[in-house]
Amino acid sequence: MSGSALANLLLAAWETPDRIRFVALLYGLGGLLAFPVGLTLARLVSRDRNWETALAAAFVSLLTTTLAFTGGLFALQYRSYYAEWHAPALTLTWAFEFAFTMMTALYQFVVLGVRLYFPLGFAALVGASIWFARQRR
Repeated sequence: MSGSALANLLLAAWETPDRIRFVALLYGLGGLLAFPVGLTLARLVSRDRNWETALAAAFVSLLTTTLAFTGGLFALQYRSYYAEWHAPALTLTWAFEFAFTMMTALYQFVVLGVRLYFPLGFAALVGASIWFARQRR
């Protein structure tokens, strides 16, 4: 996932090299954390089923967990940037600011960040799903 984000950002001549590395690291870490969780979820869903079910389970599980982990890391980084201007912790105002900052971050990730997975990340997802389904036979 890191390679896909890195390739997209370099081709777009995006920002500075430090920021490109940071975003690539964020995507790589999200994919790294999501992979074992996605495989475990796929194993649970596809237990004692045929090859096609295992392929679909791996595809959906890996896709969902990768987006969730990477989006969560993106939201935490986004929140840490804006925390300087938020109210003191554990107040009602802080809770609203926290919730709306996280929702805004997730929205921005869906709108702007998911495109960094194409085409390399999608190809890796398909390859990992096929690998998983073949292991199950």
